[in-house]
Amino acid sequence: MDKFIVEGGRRLQGHVTISGAKNASLAIMPTCLLAPGVYHLGNTPNNRDVWTFSRLLGSLGVHAELNDHTLFLDSRNITSHEAPYEHVKQMRASIYVLGPLVARYGEARVSLPGGCNFGPRPVDLHLKGLEKLGAEIELEGGYIIAKSPRLQGTHFHFDISSVGASVNILMAAVLAKGHTTLTNVALEPEVTALARMLVKMGAQIDGIGTTTLEIDGVDDLHATNEETIPDRIEAATYLIAAAATKGDVTLHNVNPYHLSAVIQKLEDAGCELDINGDKIRIIMNDDPNPVDITTAPYPGYPTDAQAQWA
Repeated sequence: MDKFIVEGGRRLQGHVTISGAKNASLAIMPTCLLAPGVYHLGNTPNNRDVWTFSRLLGSLGVHAELNDHTLFLDSRNITSHEAPYEHVKQMRASIYVLGPLVARYGEARVSLPGGCNFGPRPVDLHLKGLEKLGAEIELEGGYIIAKSPRLQGTHFHFDISSVGASVNILMAAVLAKGHTTLTNVALEPEVTALARMLVKMGAQIDGIGTTTLEIDGVDDLHATNEETIPDRIEAATYLIAAAATKGDVTLHNVNPYHLSAVIQKLEDAGCELDINGDKIRIIMNDDPNPVDITTAPYPGYPTDAQAQWA
């Protein structure tokens, strides 16, 4: 069994470069299905989820290579519109290929993440959004089968703020005919990063960074290059570790704006923070003050950065 052996009681000091955000990578990778071409996604983290999603794209005909944190995607030879269970079962984000496939190719066959199950499913909001855009949805043998000659613009309200559904429906809407309004869109940075990349590809989207997106569908998009945003949870983990050990740590390649809620709690705890562009230096000389933390969707305090305080 693999394990980590940690010898504590030492003050953390030094410099750390923060990786690209895995969740943002998974959100922007399927954009290559919306337009044939060659994409270079910089600052891509080298982890299992990225490779799993790359294999899924490979099963559709996308050639993927990761070299020195730049992900190369070539989608000029799509050979399949089916995402099989063997790939989808490994990661819920695999459902992100559904919207681009039906929007670009008029059909998609994507396994349900949980296979053939009954009752409410985590992907129901994705399916409702695609149906509102005009797709015909059938469930057969644990697969989602979506068809539409061309999706049509609409108004769709997300009953709950869902990052995954926001990502999927946004990618579908940019190629839908006419105007689409999406409300209660998730505000997480990966959704905003996706919207900005889509605009670089030729999409027409207003309201980026808000809960309401206005989209005018276009006939075609084009390939582009993009830099993956920094991982705010990784950055938060290093900041909290520095605070806990009375450390002096400088983080590079961070977006302080994405860390506003975490930075506020660290300042409440008595940390000294020096923010300069994409760098944050944290210094802690005394025992931290007690703080109360309540998690909430972005821009609130992230759930994945709560346990680090324990």
